[in-house]
Amino acid sequence: MNRPIKKVLIITNFNIYDKANAAMKVAEKLKALDCEVCTLVYNKDRLYRHNKNKIEFTYLQPEEAYGAVDAAVVLGGDGTILESARRAAPHGTYILGLNLGRLGYMAELELGELDKLERMVSGDYKTETRSMINIEIINTEGSVRKNEYALNDAVLSNGSISRIVDTELYEGGISIGNYRSDGMIISTPTGSTAYSLAAGGAIVDPRLNCLCVTPICPHSLTARPLIFSDSASIEIKNNCPREKTLFLTVDGRVNYELAIGEKIRVTRSPLVTYFIRLNEYSFYSRLRQKMNDIK
Repeated sequence: MNRPIKKVLIITNFNIYDKANAAMKVAEKLKALDCEVCTLVYNKDRLYRHNKNKIEFTYLQPEEAYGAVDAAVVLGGDGTILESARRAAPHGTYILGLNLGRLGYMAELELGELDKLERMVSGDYKTETRSMINIEIINTEGSVRKNEYALNDAVLSNGSISRIVDTELYEGGISIGNYRSDGMIISTPTGSTAYSLAAGGAIVDPRLNCLCVTPICPHSLTARPLIFSDSASIEIKNNCPREKTLFLTVDGRVNYELAIGEKIRVTRSPLVTYFIRLNEYSFYSRLRQKMNDIK
């Protein structure tokens, strides 16, 4: 048995009527189980606007919310869960995903499975630990000018304009090769079933300790995805003379510019994401189910 979950943060977009309704169903269920139900302070007006203020919430500031609760129930698609994972990881806060999106690959429950919340509250659940990556932007003088972390991936590309870019890949300071492509993806095993998969990368069991590098539409017959040990230090340098900047996208949520001559360095992060699991299934059965669900 794990520790009981008694204080829960509900995360969703309360501006969307269907999501607000689903969040209220979750809140009602948790209240009936004697949980303290919390949400972010800026949702207070939204709840009143939707006339959803009949349940007593504890309102928390965004900067303190994840560190003040036992778990976060996140209602939405994979993007919403990714954003919550980035915020929960520094606090070691557990996440339970409830699918309100199209695929919901990271989600544990569907809206019709709220009775299973009783098991979470009582401690009758499992936790799954997912590794994360640390991403540093290194300027031309060799100094780190920005540090980020991600659960899924870091993507280096030309941004909104589709154009071939020139990059150089290093591991441990040793050049592996130059790439002409639409960009490069460095992913965790969790992220291997996201953009990396769509770009032709390998599907990696999340129990493995590794980093995946996948070129996007490489202009080459020999450029292939690579799998590195998670002890590797991977660098990608912007060698593109035709563009002033390339763009680094972290978990599809945060963007940074990368000037010519600058690098990104990707290593395994000391942070991890903890997912609450209430269903019995293997990674491969879930993969088959979700991939078959795509229409």
